[in-house]
Amino acid sequence: MTNQPHPPPLTEAPELFTWEFATDPYPAYAWLREHAPVHRTRLPSGVEAWLVTRYADAKQTLADNRLSKNPAHHDEPAHAKGKTGIPGERKAELMTHLLNIDPPDHTRLRRLVSKAFTPRRVAEFTPRVQELTDQLIDRFAEKGSADLIHEFAFPLPIYAICDLLGVPREDQDDFRDWAGMMIRHQGGPRGGVARSVKKMRGYLADLIHRKREALPATPDPGEDLISGLIRASDHGEHLTENEAAAMAFILLFAGFETTVNLIGNGTFALLTHPEQRARLQTSLAAHDTALLETGVEELLRYDGPVELATWRFATEPLTIGGQDIAAGDPVLVVLAAADRDPERFADPDVLDLGRRDNQHLGYGHGIHYCLGAPLARLEGQTALATLLTRLPDLRLAVDPAELRWRGGLIMRGLRTLPVEFTPVG
Repeated sequence: MTNQPHPPPLTEAPELFTWEFATDPYPAYAWLREHAPVHRTRLPSGVEAWLVTRYADAKQTLADNRLSKNPAHHDEPAHAKGKTGIPGERKAELMTHLLNIDPPDHTRLRRLVSKAFTPRRVAEFTPRVQELTDQLIDRFAEKGSADLIHEFAFPLPIYAICDLLGVPREDQDDFRDWAGMMIRHQGGPRGGVARSVKKMRGYLADLIHRKREALPATPDPGEDLISGLIRASDHGEHLTENEAAAMAFILLFAGFETTVNLIGNGTFALLTHPEQRARLQTSLAAHDTALLETGVEELLRYDGPVELATWRFATEPLTIGGQDIAAGDPVLVVLAAADRDPERFADPDVLDLGRRDNQHLGYGHGIHYCLGAPLARLEGQTALATLLTRLPDLRLAVDPAELRWRGGLIMRGLRTLPVEFTPVG
């Protein structure tokens, strides 16, 4: 199999978090894995944190209960704490969600919401995801060109998660606008992210109130997630309105941006690895989904949507990979580095859609393993299979070097993905 050539290994400590780094961070991560596997650095926000880059250390760190998700454990002064989460969540009173809390609250809230993401519930959602995928492709199929981020990868998971949450169809375009500002597709005005979070918070509080007023005595079989949270709350689970709004917010936020990037990064990887793409198309033409399933896992490993796991804070002194960490220090696990660790993966810089031994960390590990992983897998598999089947000669419309990656700490995704193909009537 042929793969694109990779740049030569770095010989000195790399500069992190530049635009050049964002385009291809993997040589820098390879250097860190070898020379400074647990590395203290100053982040663009000014906060200092430890980066964990080796697979074994990463897996251990993700499951270590001495590392708290609660920002209250951060040793920085209070004014810096707003720099360690989702912009605007603190002011909008949306902090009490799964990414910011520890057991027992985390256990209670996760149990409540996990019912929406069972394999059976996701399987029931499959026709809707296919319908959304086809509707979006229909909008640009006749043009012969598209920006796959804005016209496809971005709206698909937004509409899907809105349906799952129970956001009425007539309100979903508002959600799309707020979400677009939150991931700064256009750079956005100063303070725009916080304003969008605040608008979303107000809307969710109102929606929760309206759904509570209209809640039927017995649940429908396909009851939406917000109604399910209200029902659980009203039956002694003690879910506060703030917790319900924060839960809906984080499911929307975590449930769409990761999938935008999975579809975008995955399509880009396939378009720049023609042998692998042809291999997948041949498999799909034979109605064989095995390669699609292993292929999406490999795309998650090779250039996944989440570059760094979300924030953790040491609650006591501890040692990771031989490095002493002080109580209060922030720790960031670099999933993108761990998933290219040659100690764990053979030929880690090679894209192999048939890779079998692929216990990647793309969705995390331990009690904070991504709750929405089954839905994201469904959306990723459906999106890629439908694109490659309906637009078989799909190709990049620009040189790969011209593409720009969004700046940001946690997520990894393209700003745009211009493509061309033979128009389909």
